[in-house]
Amino acid sequence: MLNNRIAIITGASKGIGKAVALRFAAHNYFITLVGRDQKELEETNRLITTQYKTESLVCQGDLADEEFLREIVDRTMTKWGRVDALINNAAWRQIETMRTISLTTWEKTIRICLTAPAFLAQYCASVMEKLAIQGVVINVSSIMSDRPGGISPAYAACKGALESLTYELAITYGRSGIRALCVRPGHIDTDMSRDYVDGKGEDLSSKTIGYLVDATPLGRGGAPAEVAEAIYWLCTDSASFITGATLTIDGGFSHNINSYAIKKLQFPNEFE
Repeated sequence: MLNNRIAIITGASKGIGKAVALRFAAHNYFITLVGRDQKELEETNRLITTQYKTESLVCQGDLADEEFLREIVDRTMTKWGRVDALINNAAWRQIETMRTISLTTWEKTIRICLTAPAFLAQYCASVMEKLAIQGVVINVSSIMSDRPGGISPAYAACKGALESLTYELAITYGRSGIRALCVRPGHIDTDMSRDYVDGKGEDLSSKTIGYLVDATPLGRGGAPAEVAEAIYWLCTDSASFITGATLTIDGGFSHNINSYAIKKLQFPNEFE
């Protein structure tokens, strides 16, 4: 009988998803790595097999494709025969406003950021119930769910809906012992936090990051590994009575009204 637990992780080729995959591998999970970039997925796979001496399955494809969603779960079941955790981390978005976003972009964002997590949760929960596995579904949201920037309307809408979906999943599957949780990262140093440009195509990421860091009480951005650590903990027995909840991981940013530069103007000797 297989003693290892099995996790499916979307967006596992880089950023938070890759960090989550490595954290779970360090705790002897076998992992299905889901993403769009075959080369990057293979690199994550190499790290898992060489550094942690555990197993992983590369599953490259488009989360907007319903057949691919079923393939992810089917291939996982064929290889290992069970699913213990689903981490819905993958996201896609365009930087534009509600004034200019196209219906095509809107619908693609929803399919990847909301529909895929919903139905992967459905497929995985069905397996968990059939095998009497008290599994966990973790959805990765964003502080943009209630603090949008006016530049990613479909993405912000999906993140808000993803949190509501988490509560619905917790209610639906709770009596089967399946837990559903959400994490809301703030500014985390990933590729997605470094793709902001102005109208001329000039980089704006450093200015954006500078503002976020200056408004964060801890005075820095987060690392993908810090989010991964929280996600892993939520999947352990130590968190066995936590479900239908959202954990904000933002260094205190959400509860701060202004930047520390402003605070220093008022109290120059009290805020470093």
